[in-house]
Amino acid sequence: MSLFKAHYNLEKHSVGFVVAIILAASVGGVVEILPLFTIDETVETVPDMRVYTPLELAGRNIYIREGCYACHSQMIRTLRDEVERYGPYSLAAESQYDHPMLWGSKRTGPDIARLGGKYSDDWHVAHLINPRDVVPSSIMPAYPWLADAPLPVSDLGAHLAAQSRLGVPYTAEMIANAPRDALAQTRPDSDGAEGLIARYGEATTLRPFSGADRLTEMDALVAYLQVLGQLTQAPYASGAAP
Repeated sequence: MSLFKAHYNLEKHSVGFVVAIILAASVGGVVEILPLFTIDETVETVPDMRVYTPLELAGRNIYIREGCYACHSQMIRTLRDEVERYGPYSLAAESQYDHPMLWGSKRTGPDIARLGGKYSDDWHVAHLINPRDVVPSSIMPAYPWLADAPLPVSDLGAHLAAQSRLGVPYTAEMIANAPRDALAQTRPDSDGAEGLIARYGEATTLRPFSGADRLTEMDALVAYLQVLGQLTQAPYASGAAP
């Protein structure tokens, strides 16, 4: 009872009570804040991690714009049933270039952290135009206008520049060539394809994602979906699979 009596006496002295609250809050703040100064030592890095191409980044922006993150998470937890269903659990390094990160917790639809390469480009196009055509029980809304909407590329350099200010290692050359690289990724035989590979690496996918004869928002979104889980092979080599 002495503890309760001491607390009761403290409540009668407002200044002392405020000081006690500040001290208690300070302890909690120190415990939460101090570890942040060593966070660089605790986050793993992977040598083969690559950045999004301008086309993939544009697709990610469309994904955010259309609210897809509200129904699909992008973080596979270490639980056995999740690993068996979706694939290797997510590593922190996979999200190091994601601004904002799209881990999420809402799964109205399945987690898509390992979606890249699981289905063909044609499947994704059909699924986005009318999900019921490929998944009869789907409750996902349709996005048919993406196939007709031309992708604006003039501002892609500004998008890359903004990401570089947040720590994504885009070079001045990448920023300057962003509009050209976005088009080149859907034109494997174009003059710009070689420069795209030189800037973003041999792992970069070059193909007409939607099959259209012009660059559309569908191309960008499919390019983004096909690279999910493919920016690094570390999860597949680290034993994260069951």
